[in-house]
Amino acid sequence: MTTQRLDDRFGRVATDLRVSLTDRCNLRCSYCMPAEGLDWLPDESVLTEDEIVRLVRIGVQQLGIREVRFTGGEPLVRRGLVDIVRRSHELGVETSLTTNALGLARMAEALAAAGLDRVNVSLDSVRPETFHAITRRDRLKDVLAGLEAARAAGLGPIKINAVLMRGHNDDQAPELLRWALAEGYHLRFIEQMPLDAQHGWSRDAMITADEIFGWLEAEFVLSPAVEPRGSAPAELFQVDGGPGTVGVIASVTRPFCGDCDRVRLTADGQIRNCLFAREESDLRAALRAGATDDEIADRWVIAMRGKRAGHGIDDPTFLQPDRPMSAIGG
Repeated sequence: MTTQRLDDRFGRVATDLRVSLTDRCNLRCSYCMPAEGLDWLPDESVLTEDEIVRLVRIGVQQLGIREVRFTGGEPLVRRGLVDIVRRSHELGVETSLTTNALGLARMAEALAAAGLDRVNVSLDSVRPETFHAITRRDRLKDVLAGLEAARAAGLGPIKINAVLMRGHNDDQAPELLRWALAEGYHLRFIEQMPLDAQHGWSRDAMITADEIFGWLEAEFVLSPAVEPRGSAPAELFQVDGGPGTVGVIASVTRPFCGDCDRVRLTADGQIRNCLFAREESDLRAALRAGATDDEIADRWVIAMRGKRAGHGIDDPTFLQPDRPMSAIGG
């Protein structure tokens, strides 16, 4: 067994693996997919539990991966999730989950027992009518119940990821922050990125980090957090002197590509060295053709060497990835 690093031509080293377990989702958020949903990946193309765990093991034992984040689609709809988490945890790696929290109320305890460390929950509004309008599902109560269950199971710190959309919830930033502070959750606002299936994203229509700061600072005093940011995507601020904080992930207007330490594995076994990559490297074919662990590791290393310096959203030649966010994994 050989050991290597997932480094690129710009000196960055990937240690954080995002694993999409499925492209399916039980919400229909308007900034992600159309109301009727998408054509899901055929079952035979999706990695099996054993294939996922094998790739995670290669990443951890041979390529220096230190953290694994399970994503989707919605990972809670993936059969075998608890077992995948347990087997990954046994490799000695930190594990986390990005979820919409539907179904988390019934699974949080089992996930914690399997070794899951923490959860990030996507939630754009705590108003039932706004939640319904954005997600096209009347399920806010289930999300809140899932959050309570996650807290009871010790899956913390619990982070809330919120996207603000013009004309939907752009008046709710302070309200979301007040709620998160009261509940003890760590709120992160995320600029809407060009990853929707409809390719309807517009830079002009997107709510920027500067706008978010303006709305928050009208009601709160924000001061830069003392903890170093490192490779974390969120710029953190103490709220009214702390201890509560709020983060803003300005992927578009304040890109942090130079500190990126992430690599992504799609549900159908493709390595993506950037969220906005136009190319993928097929590990599933190698797995199913009988490749050794060393051969798969070599393919993975080569895939990372092609990573670009930045996502290039501001470049006039930028092209949105063919895959939407639900098929890439967050």
